[in-house]
Amino acid sequence: MLGYHVPDPDEAMLVSGGTSKDNAPFGVVIGRGKWVMPFFRKVSYLSLAMFEAEIKERCVTKQAIQLEVRAVIAFKVANDTQSIVNAAQRFLSEQEREMSVLTGRIFSGHLRSIVGSMTVEEIIRERQRLADEVLVASKVEMSNIGLWVDSFQIQSIDDGNLGYITALAAPHNAAVQRDAQIAQSQAAQRAAEAEQESLRRRAEYQRETAILQAQYQQDIDKANAEAAQAGPLAEAKAMQEVLTAQAEQARKEAELREQQLQAEVVKPAQAEAERVRILAEAEADRTRIQAEAAASNNRIALDQLLIEQLPEIVKQASNGLANANLTVLNGPDGVGELVNGMVGQGLTVFNSLQKALSSNDGDNAG
Repeated sequence: MLGYHVPDPDEAMLVSGGTSKDNAPFGVVIGRGKWVMPFFRKVSYLSLAMFEAEIKERCVTKQAIQLEVRAVIAFKVANDTQSIVNAAQRFLSEQEREMSVLTGRIFSGHLRSIVGSMTVEEIIRERQRLADEVLVASKVEMSNIGLWVDSFQIQSIDDGNLGYITALAAPHNAAVQRDAQIAQSQAAQRAAEAEQESLRRRAEYQRETAILQAQYQQDIDKANAEAAQAGPLAEAKAMQEVLTAQAEQARKEAELREQQLQAEVVKPAQAEAERVRILAEAEADRTRIQAEAAASNNRIALDQLLIEQLPEIVKQASNGLANANLTVLNGPDGVGELVNGMVGQGLTVFNSLQKALSSNDGDNAG
């Protein structure tokens, strides 16, 4: 739009040809547009961007040793109105070239002055101190011409092949090399120790692995052996259980057989013997009565009668045993024992009768 002007963000617009605030020779506009009357006002622009200036200056130290110092300065026009007016009045025609040249000259002068008050050792050891002192000394003059310094950096310091700086650095370089060799030796030693430790751990791991494998194989062999023995052991155990069951069954069968013998042999034999005894007693009673009747007649005849009756008693007992369901367990010896028993019973009956008759005779006699 004709007559309306807007500066760039890094520019200051200068309007001359009219009155301005603060008794400034021209108006200053930053960051906004302004209506400017054509033909009666003139518009100019001053850059507020950053600029650089490099310096290379030969300086003489406090020890009269010449040093070549290289440095770079970063600067710009300050943002306040007074600084913009000061810079515009000095650099508006050829801003970048004129500002760089003047800035380099200002810093070079202060650099020579401060280097002259220091020794080479101080300059080498305290380079930042040198830069700070030059920056502080230059700020006043830079401010007077409307410039602001962002930084001042010393890039290099050289004695021009005099060897002074090299000589100063030699002990340090030797110490550095010595330390480097020591560090390298220590690193090599640590590496060797680490390698030995690695080998030791690897051997230990292999040994432990071999032990574990051996134990594992031993467990496998043991399990296989137990598995191989499990069949025979189980069979033997089962056989033992069968034999135990058979023994128990035989014991129970023996008990049953014993009970059967008691019921079939012993009990009937005892019953038959009891029957024979009762018959004998009955016969004895009969004979006693007869004997008592004939006692007064002839004692000898009565004894003869008893003797004659004894075979009949044994015969009756034998008939009774013949009718009994007896089982002889021990063969001929058992038969002999049975016959002897019957004869013995007959004699017992005979004796009993004799005693009874004798007793009766005694009573009668009395």
